[in-house]
Amino acid sequence: MICYRELCENEICPELFREFIRRQEVKKCWRKEDGKWVIKDAPFIDDWSEKDYEFLVACLKNTSATGGFVYAAFCDNALKGFASVEADFLEGEGKCLDLTSLHVSADMRGGGIGRELFLAACRWAKEKGAEKLYISGHSAVETQAFYKAMGCVEAKVYDRKHAEAEPYDCQLERSL
Repeated sequence: MICYRELCENEICPELFREFIRRQEVKKCWRKEDGKWVIKDAPFIDDWSEKDYEFLVACLKNTSATGGFVYAAFCDNALKGFASVEADFLEGEGKCLDLTSLHVSADMRGGGIGRELFLAACRWAKEKGAEKLYISGHSAVETQAFYKAMGCVEAKVYDRKHAEAEPYDCQLERSL
């Protein structure tokens, strides 16, 4: 049985991720070429190093410490998914909060955990007064199919910081 709950800053540590499997074998990705979205072969394996986990822990701790939302899914007391939303509104159009992470362990994908985490993030953002959720999402075809199924569309206005940091990500938004 999956248990969902918000995480506190002091719970977020490297050991929390010991049974989390980030690995994603990507074959095809969305790319924007000449103003149109196309699917391209772009095979690679996406995984996190120890340094990546250290950075993730620091980011999630900061999100929690600054009033943001860190929500997690557990199975048999092992972390199997998490989402985070920053507390501060993004600059630009409308009242938009930033979904900074949404990940499900490879051994649990396809079972609805991502959907529950995403909907919890949407509820939290709406309660905070947001009109939209901003997502800089992985361009893998499977990842984008998930976001489309969740009602996300291409962002009307791209967040410059996200677009520059991850030029291959798809910049999305979800109305709340």
